[in-house]
Amino acid sequence: MFRYYNFVRYSAVICCFTLLLAGCHSGSRPPRIGTLAPDFSIADGDRNVSLRDFRGKVVVLNFWATWCPPCIEEMPSLVEMQQRMKNRDVTVFAVSVDADETAYRRFLKVNNVNLFTLRDSSQKSNSLYGTFKFPETYIIDRNGIVRRKFIGAVNWNQPEIIDFLSKL
Repeated sequence: MFRYYNFVRYSAVICCFTLLLAGCHSGSRPPRIGTLAPDFSIADGDRNVSLRDFRGKVVVLNFWATWCPPCIEEMPSLVEMQQRMKNRDVTVFAVSVDADETAYRRFLKVNNVNLFTLRDSSQKSNSLYGTFKFPETYIIDRNGIVRRKFIGAVNWNQPEIIDFLSKL
């Protein structure tokens, strides 16, 4: 009886451990890569913009906030990359999750952020993507398919990134 109990117990532990390991390995592709980017609309003041408005262009969809140090760190390279790539139909769509509109507007002005950016204080757009750590960026091709995902601050002027964006 004692051996049978130990066998059952060890079997249960091994099964649980195996299931946990299987759950941790989701492959080398993050969720959404290779799938159609979820569409959303944001109304910010007098503008109402949908992600689908950018079809036909490569979109660098960046979720960020003014209170986020890594977001602040990456913003200059994002602005510079946008300037370099705008003639190749690459558009940065920067979605701020700031609740404070005054802080958002002040940040854009003080830091000379010359990007297409809107504020989604409801955070519905980033929630749709499962984004809760900032910055988080999705590269979406001309057909609306998510091709890459970056979590954290990125130097958007790295040759590998410029080359990747150029080939889409």
